[in-house]
Amino acid sequence: MNELETAGQPGAVERQAHRHRGAAVETVTDHVGQEWPVALVFNGISHAVMMCTPRDLEAFAVGFAISEGIVERGSDIQDIEVELHDDNELPHAEVQLTVVQQAFVALKEKRRALAGRTGCGVCGIESIDLLDLKPERVPDTGFLQRLTPDAIARAARELPEHQALTRLTGGLHAAAWCDAAGAIRYAFEDVGRHNALDKLIGQLVLDRVDTKEGFVFLSSRASYELVRKAARVDVPMVATISAPSSLAIAIARKAGVRLVSFCRETSYVDYDTSQPAQP
Repeated sequence: MNELETAGQPGAVERQAHRHRGAAVETVTDHVGQEWPVALVFNGISHAVMMCTPRDLEAFAVGFAISEGIVERGSDIQDIEVELHDDNELPHAEVQLTVVQQAFVALKEKRRALAGRTGCGVCGIESIDLLDLKPERVPDTGFLQRLTPDAIARAARELPEHQALTRLTGGLHAAAWCDAAGAIRYAFEDVGRHNALDKLIGQLVLDRVDTKEGFVFLSSRASYELVRKAARVDVPMVATISAPSSLAIAIARKAGVRLVSFCRETSYVDYDTSQPAQP
C-alpha cells in the first residue's frame, strides 16, 4: 500500500520545474505539498477556513474543535462528514461537524472571523482580549519522571522515518506522539504546523489515547499556539526541533507543560517550564 495515500489525496502533487545549476538548466518533475482551503462547518454554520494538506481531515477537524475550545471532549462531536472537491481550478474541502447544542450555543456567543493561514494561528482575531492566554494547569501524573534519559534523542532519531511527505517535498511539518521511551506511536504531516498538531490531537482523541501519558514532538519552532493547544488536552511535554518564542515559554510555564527545544539526538534545551514560576 502506498504510505502517502490517505482519503483519496496523496498529500503531494507533481509539477514541472526548471532546475538551475550554474549555467545549466534541467527540466524536472518536482513534488510539492498539497495546500487546500478547508472549511470547518459547525451545525451548518461555517466557522473557519484553514489552509492545509487535504488528508486526515476527520482527525484535523476533531483536533481543531478541541484544541480551539469549541468542544470540551470528543463525545461533544456527534457526527463528521468530509467532502473533497478536486474537480475544478480551486480544489477545496469542507468538513461538516455536528456538535452538541451547548457547545454550539457557546460557539455562536464567541464566534469570530477566523481566516487561517499556514504561518499564523490567530489570523482574524478582532482584539487582544480574545486571545486565550490563561491555560489551566496540566495535571501532574508523574509522566515526566518516567521519561527515559534518551527519550528525546530517540524521538529526534525516529521522526524522519515518519516524514514521507517531507522526504518527497521538503516542505511539510510533522507532529508526532511519543511514549515515555521516546518511541513514536503516531505522526501526522501538513503544510501548516498548527494543522499537523490538530491532526495528531484529533487522532489521539478518536482513539481515546490518554494524552497525559506521552509527549508531542514537533518538527517546527515552538509558538504559543502550539503549546496552548497541547496544554488544552493535558499533554505534559512539548519538544520541538527549532526555537521557542518568549510567549510559548510563558504559556508553558503557566500550564506546567515541560518545553524543550533545539532537540537533536545529542542535545536539547530545557526551559524549566514544568516547575512553578519563581516569585
